[in-house]
Amino acid sequence: MTDGPSYGFDTLQIHAGARPDPATGARQVPIYQSTAFVFRDADHAAALFNLQEVGYIYSRLTNPTVAALQERIATLEGGVGAVCCSSGHAAQIMALFPLMGPGLNVVASSRLYGGTITQFSQTIKRFGWSATFVDMDDADAVKAAIDENTRAVFCEAIANPGGHITDLDMISAIADEAGIPLVVDNTSATPYLCRPIEHGATLVVHSTTKYLTGNGTVTGGCVVDSGKFDWAANDKFPSLSQPEPAYHGLKFAETFGPLAFTFHGIAIGLRDLGMTMNPQAAHYTLMGIETLSLRMDRHVENAVKVSGWLEKDDRIDYVTYAGLPSSPYNKLVPKICPRGAGALFTIAVKGGYDACIKLVDSLEIFSHVANLGDTRSLVIHSASTTHRQLTVEQQEAAGAGPNIVRISIGIEDADDLIADLDQALAKATA
Repeated sequence: MTDGPSYGFDTLQIHAGARPDPATGARQVPIYQSTAFVFRDADHAAALFNLQEVGYIYSRLTNPTVAALQERIATLEGGVGAVCCSSGHAAQIMALFPLMGPGLNVVASSRLYGGTITQFSQTIKRFGWSATFVDMDDADAVKAAIDENTRAVFCEAIANPGGHITDLDMISAIADEAGIPLVVDNTSATPYLCRPIEHGATLVVHSTTKYLTGNGTVTGGCVVDSGKFDWAANDKFPSLSQPEPAYHGLKFAETFGPLAFTFHGIAIGLRDLGMTMNPQAAHYTLMGIETLSLRMDRHVENAVKVSGWLEKDDRIDYVTYAGLPSSPYNKLVPKICPRGAGALFTIAVKGGYDACIKLVDSLEIFSHVANLGDTRSLVIHSASTTHRQLTVEQQEAAGAGPNIVRISIGIEDADDLIADLDQALAKATA
């Protein structure tokens, strides 16, 4: 099929990137479980290695199953290309790798997944990079944090764990004024609920492990390129604008234009970092995306019902779900997430840390796991798990204080989920 504006989301989530296998006619995308691919001849091999021709060389770089997934995600996000990799964490490094260098920094939201905060505040220091964390609700603070060494702004469309929605239009305007790209983690929203590129994002990253796959079977990540950023406008991004020694002085921005970042991600990022997605993981994610819109509608419907019940319960101090009229982020839902505010939020449990521990141990339908975006409802006490390595101040800033439980609402019967929370809260606050 030809992907185009005439096709709706429900059609594209099934057909984008998928074509009948030319050898067998197989309708589902096959799992190309092959390490390497045969060249037609020596000239063909040389053209591939010189980036003069697009094709398959070695599955660390390119694989037909993974390529189908890349095309599907890029199409759904409205990007020109995408690079899939081994995890969401890998996607974050893959997104920053062409932009950063020793002494350079990224301005990042203070409301991020705990593992991302650790990666940005600790691990990237080993590369000589640094991160400045700011409240993305405060435009002046974001502007003030950007300096001459800043090479990107990073935020989540729907923040994990609190479900706070970022005003992407405001942040992208600030990034544009500074001449730097905006990188948006769209994991919690998916392109069904939010399309960050339409709000000015340069790059979109995903942990495909979560809602895109939706069944808790495989890990994966993806970086989507909007194709709209001029990497050669100044000398801030030499990896993309200046001659690349490994390819005889080729300039990615000059040679590949809007696809410069995508080609760099494959030809340099996957080649040298090796954060490869395996074809079986790509296959599972392709199948998961086929039902994305159906699942997200049910996730949102359940989240609205369950969060509304929790907000009225005397055992709960507050609920952070942006889909509730009481949320300060509710006004952003029609603009940023018009199909709904997702299914991830936190609750503050009366009784603090100990009550939270009792709650997660008493639930029966909810699974206590370090994951989100599954068809199953999931729960975790972030302060003792995903955000454990952070200081109390960092936990509070990220919305993961000791009295907070993160809830990822699945697609089960909402009344059953409410009943399970009711009995567990009774035990936790007795």
